[in-house]
Amino acid sequence: MSPTAKGNFRWTVVALLFFATTINYIDRQVIGLLKPALTLEFGWDNTTFGYVNGMFQFFYAIGLLLFGRIIDRLGTKPGYTISIIFWSVAAMGHALAKSTFGFIVARSALGLGESGNFPAAIKAVAEWFPKKERALATGIFNSGANIGAVVAPIMVPWILGSYGWREAFIITGALGFIWLVLWLIYYEIPSRKKNLSKAEFGFIHSDSDANEDHTKRSSWAQLLRVRQTWAFVIGKFLTDPIWWFFLFWLPGYFNETFKLDLTEPGWPLVVVYTATTFGSIGGGYLSSYLIRKGWPVFKARKRAMLIFAIAVVPIMTARYFDNMWIIVALISLAAAAHQAWSANIFTTASDMFPRKAVSSVVGIGGMAGSIGGILFQPFVGWLLDYFAHLGNRTMGYNIIFLVCGCAYLLAWLAMHLITPTMKPVKLD
Repeated sequence: MSPTAKGNFRWTVVALLFFATTINYIDRQVIGLLKPALTLEFGWDNTTFGYVNGMFQFFYAIGLLLFGRIIDRLGTKPGYTISIIFWSVAAMGHALAKSTFGFIVARSALGLGESGNFPAAIKAVAEWFPKKERALATGIFNSGANIGAVVAPIMVPWILGSYGWREAFIITGALGFIWLVLWLIYYEIPSRKKNLSKAEFGFIHSDSDANEDHTKRSSWAQLLRVRQTWAFVIGKFLTDPIWWFFLFWLPGYFNETFKLDLTEPGWPLVVVYTATTFGSIGGGYLSSYLIRKGWPVFKARKRAMLIFAIAVVPIMTARYFDNMWIIVALISLAAAAHQAWSANIFTTASDMFPRKAVSSVVGIGGMAGSIGGILFQPFVGWLLDYFAHLGNRTMGYNIIFLVCGCAYLLAWLAMHLITPTMKPVKLD
């Protein structure tokens, strides 16, 4: 941190974003942890489970596009408020489902509401941080996803065993309203924040785009005409589905492969998602460290992302091991590398685009990632059912691990070819 950057309001903002993202991931992970109970309740197979998750991601994709524009137009504070109210109500609404159709309706509403989280959070980081600190700030708040993923395997099985699956949705969904009170009290943009020191305000606005005209908005057509948008879109399209697989399918994988009891705390899952916390913060720290050492921003981001892409590759060897904890280690490395990658790819949006367009770009890229998930989720379900019918349940997972190992290197190469130097975009 710069010695002239006195004050800590911007890190208070990161803390708020961290807790929102934690709740976001608790709410979305509940379905994976309750899969055996929901399968028994509604008579699902893996293919149906894949389609349910695909519907979540379909509406998540639509919501990302919409919320990106809403947040850019209304501002971060009201946009985030609308999002968390919508997703908290939808999360609790799962408890009312009496059929698969009703469950899909609730799941679709949850996807629509949760889609506001990252466009709002990335915009808040762009509002409160100069470029040299954004990856670290993003990594810290994004680690909330990992904390949520660690808390959920402990919290949800306990609620399931003590009360039932419906109560699990009600209790986890209600957490968002607690956060909302803190958000409304503490958040404001720097120009309106009371008691913000001149030193911190100056540090926040030390980038070259600090004086840009924020009243002018960029259309989707403008954004889609530039190569930098497509680099972000392709990167998200190829890698987001892998994280969705880790989030929705790993509980079922450990249950089917190693007979993990999902009514007890899922310690392998706790290990995996604890590792992702270190990946998220470490990934943001690495590129920020390189920038402080004098590396150009684009070079630091790309070098860090290449390292993280290579770190996912070992997951392809999981099929050679029978020991659960070796496989846990391989999955942990891959999941941690994803979150390190995620901290940096999100930051490339605020590196390349002016603040006024960040939420829209993140929304477009997030929509592309969700479209990838829409395609990948049913494929995963079909693949697992296909090999289950052949009497070889693990083969489907082995093929998916091969896909995971290749996705990030392919994404890095595509982004490099589209934007070799990641030049900032001038939209006016």
